[in-house]
Amino acid sequence: MAVGESYKEYVVDQLAKLGFVTVKKMFGGAGIYYDGLIFGLLADDVLYFKVDDSNKSDYERAGMEPFQPFDHKPMVMPYYEVPVDILEHRELLADWARKALLASRNKHVKSKKKGITK
Repeated sequence: MAVGESYKEYVVDQLAKLGFVTVKKMFGGAGIYYDGLIFGLLADDVLYFKVDDSNKSDYERAGMEPFQPFDHKPMVMPYYEVPVDILEHRELLADWARKALLASRNKHVKSKKKGITK
C-alpha cells in the first residue's frame, strides 16, 4: 500500500480548493485530514474518500469499488475510490471531498453520541 511522493503532492494540490489538508502516513498508505478529521485515504497511488448513505451512490454509479486493505481478506472499509475524471477536475474534487468530510463528521458525531449513552 505504498504511496508515491509525487502522487501525494498531486492529490494535495488538486484539493487546494478545499483548503489546507494534511497527509499522515499510516499502515503503508496515508490518511488525508482536514481540520483534524480524516476524510480520505491514499493507498497504492489511488485516492479514496469516506462514504456513508449520503454519498456512496455517487461512487457506485461511477463504477468505483470500496477500499479493501487486504487482498486475501474480504474486509472492506467505508472508503471508495475517487474516479479519475473527478480527481482531475479541482472543482468537482472539492465537492466530492466536502461530501466525504460530511460523511466523516456524521460518523464522528454518531460515535460520540454512542459513547455518551453507554
